[in-house]
Amino acid sequence: MRLSTIAALASAAAVSATPIEKREVGGVLLCTGVNATGACKHQVYPLNQCQQLEKPFYQNTSTFAVDGEDFECNPRLVDCGVICTSPTGCTFGAVDFNYKNKWNLGAIGWDKYITSFDCHLKTRK
Repeated sequence: MRLSTIAALASAAAVSATPIEKREVGGVLLCTGVNATGACKHQVYPLNQCQQLEKPFYQNTSTFAVDGEDFECNPRLVDCGVICTSPTGCTFGAVDFNYKNKWNLGAIGWDKYITSFDCHLKTRK
């Protein structure tokens, strides 16, 4: 066997023995434009805690893409600390990794409404 082949095999073995890091739960990509365009920010947010949006995302978020872990987020019409008094609720519901409009909240008219959100683990049914 050639020395370069032995070195390549040893390198491959070392890489496969390295543990894979798991991402933290709570990652959300926010962008002012559709399909992850415009100003963007990806961050891991604490679960069960209201997240107040600041400019440029306050009432200006078209992409709301939740990472693939087993959690979901509820975009809100109201700022953190404000009690929702609407009979229809202050969110359109949960957004998870599979939500069809996560790349374009404008498709449901929410790109100009979202002011805050909170995320939590999905409950098993």
